[in-house]
Amino acid sequence: MSEPVETRGDERVDLLTADTNKDGKPELWAADTDGDGKADLFQFDTDNDGKVDVTMVDIDQDGTPETVVDGDGGHPPAA
Repeated sequence: MSEPVETRGDERVDLLTADTNKDGKPELWAADTDGDGKADLFQFDTDNDGKVDVTMVDIDQDGTPETVVDGDGGHPPAA
């Protein structure tokens, strides 16, 4: 786990998880953290070890992330 990054809210609802290489584990997560139904937290497992390697946060939801960090940014996925 890396240092926590700021998100729009304190709740996490995964809107999308994707198994991009068909190994049965997700490699992509898109989450809503403020309850508006729009993703603002995006996470990627780039080395297929089941752990988040890159976290991006789009605070103003304009399609350009304000924050990109190594690790889960203090927001690990539930599964």
